[in-house]
Amino acid sequence: MIRLAPLLQILLLSPFSLQPLHAEGLKGKVMCGYQGWFRTPADGTESGWQHYTERGPFEPGHCTIDLWPDVRELSAKDRFPTGFKHPDGSVAEVFSSVRPSTADLHFRWMKDYGIDGAFLQRFVVSTRNPQSRATLDQVLINCQRAAQTHGRSWVLMYDLSGVKPGQTQALIDDWKHLNDHIGLKKETYLTHNKKPLISLWGLGFNDRPAMLDEWKTLIDFFKNDPTYGGCSVMVGVPTYWRTLRRDAIEDPALHQLLSTVDVISPWTVGRYNSPKGAANYAAETLTEDIAWCRERKIDLLPVAFPGFSWQNMMKIRGKETKLNDIPRLGGELLWVQAWRARKSGAEMLYVAMFDELDEGTAIFKTRPDPPSGKSNFVSEPGIPSDHYLWLTGKAGELFRAELIPDLSTLPRRGE
Repeated sequence: MIRLAPLLQILLLSPFSLQPLHAEGLKGKVMCGYQGWFRTPADGTESGWQHYTERGPFEPGHCTIDLWPDVRELSAKDRFPTGFKHPDGSVAEVFSSVRPSTADLHFRWMKDYGIDGAFLQRFVVSTRNPQSRATLDQVLINCQRAAQTHGRSWVLMYDLSGVKPGQTQALIDDWKHLNDHIGLKKETYLTHNKKPLISLWGLGFNDRPAMLDEWKTLIDFFKNDPTYGGCSVMVGVPTYWRTLRRDAIEDPALHQLLSTVDVISPWTVGRYNSPKGAANYAAETLTEDIAWCRERKIDLLPVAFPGFSWQNMMKIRGKETKLNDIPRLGGELLWVQAWRARKSGAEMLYVAMFDELDEGTAIFKTRPDPPSGKSNFVSEPGIPSDHYLWLTGKAGELFRAELIPDLSTLPRRGE
């Protein structure tokens, strides 16, 4: 069991003053997705290894991460040794997302590199279990405090993956829990259109039940409930939501529902695998998506990602995939997405993700010298550990500029 007494003490003492520390709204901002889902056997949650492995131990030849985190700036008590070793023979260490110092370091990095803040992921299916919800609450408090300390913005993002028809009430119940028992009330950290912004991810994908009536109820609740509503609503949707094809449901009712929200964010991770593919997407799809939204006075938040790799996870699941399946190319892929989005008329950007080691999309500091042996990890020789933090910060400069400078080529540090 998780040690509830210390956690409850943290909850009761949390100040939870959620007033924005800087400019209102998403416009001009570059935000990152923040999973916060990594656990270790020694972090006090008694959850074992979570998101470092599944179906067994975390050891060479058996893991689910394709990038190795750089934890050298954490204190010794917040670094957890593993059975992996770096090429020089030193013990490879990892972090736990439930430790306050972890969130503090990550949000300090956001500040240091000019990243505006994070969308904190909260999976609805995990909130139905009291123990897992208590741990999620602790991660949330850690991030809120770190955001305050370092002057960053944050937004709560509910991920409805795995939610079945008839189960969306769990999301409403959890929102009420956050308001009533933690003191969240109805504000999230960032406001948009001068209202607290709430993000709901997973609307309109064709790999899950559509549940459009339940989604309509959720959107109405967050907008209009007299006690818990009054929010601006952002939804995460498929890449081809506007044309109702490929990864989207083929139901025009989706457009009717989308016309009621404040922000639409198409999920594009893995939908193209090269800078050329990213440029084609911006020209052929994103530009018209933005026009559709502008006609309806809706904002569009594009998604950019640095690369993709999940070989170790798929290996455990009995599937063979290529390491570094969508190459990072030293940042070229990420930069082309940011640049093309800005040139297409986008005024904001979501970078996926800050800390996702599982699918190789993390932009935080990772080791250029990951462990070697039975498990393979993505590395880019000659690329600094903080390169993608720096590059994401440069994208922030791009989106804050009133006049868009000619930055079509990858920026170089020191220039």
